[in-house]
Amino acid sequence: MNDYPPIADHGIVGDLQTAALIAADGTVDWWCTPRFDSPSVFASLLDSDRGGFCRLAADAGPEATVRQLYLPDTAVLITRFMAPGGVGEVVDFMPPDPSPTPSTHHRLIRAARVVRGSLPFELLCRPRFDYGRAAHGLTRLDDGSVLFRGPGTDLHLQATAPIALHPDGTDVSARFTLHAGQRAAVVLTAESGEPGTLSGRPGGPAPTAERITAEFEACTGFWLHWLRSCRYRGRWHEMVTRSAITLKLLTYAPTGAPIAAATMGLPEQVGGERNWDYRYTWVRDASLSVRALIDLGFVTEANAFRRWLRDRLDAGGTASGEPLQIMYRVDGEPHLTEEVLEHLEGYRRSAPVRAGNAAAGQIQLDIYGEAAYALAQAVDTGAIRGWRAFAGVVDWLAENWDRPDEGIWETRGGRQNFTYSRLMTWVAFDRAIRLATAHSRPGDIARWQAERDTVFRQIVDRGWSEKRSAFVQHYDTDVLDASLLLMPKVGFLSPKDPEWLSTLDAMDGELVSDSLVYRYDPAASPDGLRGSEGTFNLCTFLYVEALARAGRLDQARYAFDKMLTYANHVGLFAEEIGPSGEQLGNFPQAFTHLALIDAALALDEELDRAEGRTG
Repeated sequence: MNDYPPIADHGIVGDLQTAALIAADGTVDWWCTPRFDSPSVFASLLDSDRGGFCRLAADAGPEATVRQLYLPDTAVLITRFMAPGGVGEVVDFMPPDPSPTPSTHHRLIRAARVVRGSLPFELLCRPRFDYGRAAHGLTRLDDGSVLFRGPGTDLHLQATAPIALHPDGTDVSARFTLHAGQRAAVVLTAESGEPGTLSGRPGGPAPTAERITAEFEACTGFWLHWLRSCRYRGRWHEMVTRSAITLKLLTYAPTGAPIAAATMGLPEQVGGERNWDYRYTWVRDASLSVRALIDLGFVTEANAFRRWLRDRLDAGGTASGEPLQIMYRVDGEPHLTEEVLEHLEGYRRSAPVRAGNAAAGQIQLDIYGEAAYALAQAVDTGAIRGWRAFAGVVDWLAENWDRPDEGIWETRGGRQNFTYSRLMTWVAFDRAIRLATAHSRPGDIARWQAERDTVFRQIVDRGWSEKRSAFVQHYDTDVLDASLLLMPKVGFLSPKDPEWLSTLDAMDGELVSDSLVYRYDPAASPDGLRGSEGTFNLCTFLYVEALARAGRLDQARYAFDKMLTYANHVGLFAEEIGPSGEQLGNFPQAFTHLALIDAALALDEELDRAEGRTG
């Protein structure tokens, strides 16, 4: 168990097509290539023995202090080692590739330096291809670098220090000492392709100090230039910009599709079975990000996803048989198989480890509302083709909305008439009517209006519990559900509506624990899975936003500031918070960082209004 760092004990670097997690001891323990959803090269986060890793760290002894931080306003991660003998750093980054063309080459650059005294460093590289299932070959090249050859992926390791091959022929290591002012570098270059077509020499020129410096300056320049588009000038600048950078890191540049998280298999409860693969694009998560991206000034990213979404509406052909499905691969492929990797023990023995996600075949009707919500954020819904595809889906929804589904949380306990799903079908009809009216687009507006109003009446009549004085999870229960925190955000009711304030009060009593919010109570509403889970970070930030819009500003600000204390040392959040304040679930989670941005924007707006700064 001690072989696994805490989930929160990581930073993330990436090149906009793939990403790596680096623990605070200098270990790369997660990297999939050439895409986020590709098999891993390093996965010791899921099996410390079989998963593979690359460690570059100062061998500074037990008295050393290790700290990790980002170079401000960039995705360059710095791990600092402070010991009696000296102070050194390992700087990790991946050269960004914003190209619309998928790349088969991806580089992770690891630069070591000493700023005071002297420190010994150690490199140990143990790749394990295809989630640790595939054997690999190892060759030393004429220039002293080494080539790991896996199935469809080569990993070229170049270093400025001499590399030693281990007797078993699978791993390499190096030891070197740096004095103040001295530097060293390790470059890992992954080349992917069909077996037999790889070049066998993907790394390029030797990693001289001049080349590494030039790459470092180009990387920092990219991030600083990208962040200039950010319009946020509010009270929580550092956390909002870190969240924006994280969302960018989790977006696949060739298609504009954001993934839910960089990892798979990290547990919602250590030792439990709630271990899912989040390396895919959820229509829900990404659609709700569009407004926040536009508000921050990142219009290019918002429009790129809207184009991806329009193409999904136009393409059809889903695993569920519906016009749209809840998630896709980053290239838009709808077929996601789920398999259990039984050879991996899982993070701290939290099995099963699942690759792929069978929830792709679930029916979740809320996605049509979220898609409409995203498309309604700008004038252009995809020109003529895009409007026809969207209107056709709304016509289909008019015939198919009134049926049970699996719901937003992808439970495996059977279909229900979920109130949130109905809420978002209301959004689909409402936004379609607005778009058609505002832009003179053809559509069956009379039918859409009739269906919208029918949904509204059904939610009010059947989604409201007189017993709880609250809107509830589904029509046959009195259980509360934090997804309904979105009711005022999407305009279904006013944030100060008496029925909404009563619902918020009920949530305070059942779902909120010291300002942290549970999604729902699995004991009261069985979800088909064993075990429990922590509070859901997304829901906590939605709660903050709801409090702010309801005028409960002191409570909202206190809850927000407390929630920020659960961020890790570099400002990142996983999916959940456990009972002892530990981060749980896949990491970092895009939806959490999106909700943080939304909560900060809402709080800033309401605080400014209360202080008389806005009209």
